Amino acid sequence: MKYVPSLEKSFRPMIVELRKFKAAATQPFAICVERQNGYRYRYDMNVFPGDYAENYEMIERVIKSILWVVGGFKIYLGGNDYICKKMQEVFSLSGTRAFDVDFMARVYDKTFEVIPCALEDVPASVEASLPAGGNLDGCRIGFDAGGSDRKVSAVVDGEVIFSEEVVWFPKTNSDPQYHYEGILDSFKRAAAKMPRVDAIGVSSAGIYIDNEVRVASLFIKVPQDKFDEEVRDMYIRAAKEIGDVPLTVANDGDVTALAGALSLKHGRVLGIAMGTSEAVGYVNKDGNLNGWLSELAFVPVDYNQGAMVDEWSGDYGCGVKYFSQDGVIKLAGFAGIELDENASPAEKLKVVQGLMKNGDPRAREIYENIGTYLGYSIAYYAEFYDIQNLLLLGRVTSGEGGDIIIAKADEVLKAEFPEYKDIVIMMPDEWTRRVGQSIAAASLPKTK
Repeated sequence: MKYVPSLEKSFRPMIVELRKFKAAATQPFAICVERQNGYRYRYDMNVFPGDYAENYEMIERVIKSILWVVGGFKIYLGGNDYICKKMQEVFSLSGTRAFDVDFMARVYDKTFEVIPCALEDVPASVEASLPAGGNLDGCRIGFDAGGSDRKVSAVVDGEVIFSEEVVWFPKTNSDPQYHYEGILDSFKRAAAKMPRVDAIGVSSAGIYIDNEVRVASLFIKVPQDKFDEEVRDMYIRAAKEIGDVPLTVANDGDVTALAGALSLKHGRVLGIAMGTSEAVGYVNKDGNLNGWLSELAFVPVDYNQGAMVDEWSGDYGCGVKYFSQDGVIKLAGFAGIELDENASPAEKLKVVQGLMKNGDPRAREIYENIGTYLGYSIAYYAEFYDIQNLLLLGRVTSGEGGDIIIAKADEVLKAEFPEYKDIVIMMPDEWTRRVGQSIAAASLPKTK
């Protein structure tokens, strides 16, 4: 490891530890995670024979990573009976990864299972490449549901003819009718600007399967019984009020990556937004979506068990504490920058950004450390994603800090991982920032 973050010297990059483990281990082992519609993701690696403690820590971290990269409710394990038995305990409602088990069971509406089997019986991958985006024909509505405002655009043959932002408060409202009326109002405003509506595309934070809302922070105050009855099919019902037209609802991270792919005119784009959390999306080589969760906020990037714990999942070393405003705030404390305890995370970030603007070396060091984290983490993400372009955005990357993050990450990647030297790390261009998101959302469905 050539680069050590100066403010967090205990950082142990997942990719470095994984490669050391693989190089020393000798026994073949396979992990396969299954999600909806029979899609499966298989990952092969070596482990140590027998009842070996280091196996358990590493395999748990890898399974955790795959669950949040790809998603799934059924895990097949083969090649070491001791590992299989241990992981059945760990990934259960009474185990250390109970949060992950419960979350995935809710997302997929299935009982979560860990299934031990012989190595030769571990299923093969069944990949999805879901066409989404790049459809610019006809009259389309593009809707982006944010936590503080909702944006809608009317797009005719690829040109935005109307766009509007409306302030709303979805995260503090417990009545789903509030959300429904807001969404429908935006749909109607855009529809009124066009002679007809041929398709509706929606970009929203959260997890969506078959256009249904499975988990989304926009509805965090809605009670579970009302969520099941009134939220899950909310976008489907609102679209039907506009007409019997194709609808596609996608995670906002995927739509951001899609906007980047449309701008760059090719796929293999991983988009990472560093803001309140770490929001991620991916467009594959065919310009399609994989149907993966890409919730990298919960993917471990630091193997150090003493790393900061994420309050929601109760787990250590996860991306949210490295690639979000939480990461900046953590490093500010290490750098000796005093922040008002009563200030919001966004306000604390602004203080660090102000120091950066004024040339404070402590602020520069924070962004260099994030760049170091990122360089190693890109190599870990590349275990799962085929990446050509990494699109960085979000409030953490605004100003000179973003340029420092990119420069350091690029330096780490080229020096430590020459096989990934051709990955280009960039910020979105003006087109992507200004209208790309709304066009990308509108372009999600194909017309009839």
